[in-house]
Amino acid sequence: SGRSAGGLLMGAVLNLRPDLFKVAVAGVPFVDVLTTICDPSIPLTVTEWEEWGNPNEEKYFSYIKSYSPVDNVRPTAYPHIYVTAGLHDPRVPYWEPAKWVLKLRERKTDDNLVLLKTDMSSGHFSASDRYRAMHETSMEFAFVTAMLECPRLLAPR
Repeated sequence: SGRSAGGLLMGAVLNLRPDLFKVAVAGVPFVDVLTTICDPSIPLTVTEWEEWGNPNEEKYFSYIKSYSPVDNVRPTAYPHIYVTAGLHDPRVPYWEPAKWVLKLRERKTDDNLVLLKTDMSSGHFSASDRYRAMHETSMEFAFVTAMLECPRLLAPR
């Protein structure tokens, strides 16, 4: 599981070694790295070039492209993946996770689920109300539990 830049990590490792996982959760994942970091009009982008590298320079462009999840989805078997997005997210716009999910669905070679849950009222930090936040966490846990086929956890009491 990973959120934001942690979602970038999830996307990168899923592209490199999808066989290591049965299920993954990527919350508001920063997965279209190259497209986003190449756009100087997006707040924080230019200031992050010091950390990430300026993609207008070939060496950084190639390096960023080598791990950008959207740019490295390939035809292979992927695990079950649960992805979240927030419609009003100013840091990871909803179309980044949506674009990644679309590429995964188009290219993966298995029948595993790739689900996208877009919250129509939240931003980058998800629900601010504690009950909504607990509901979102329970949705992630339910997905993971179901995909791992944990019968004792799924059985009604």
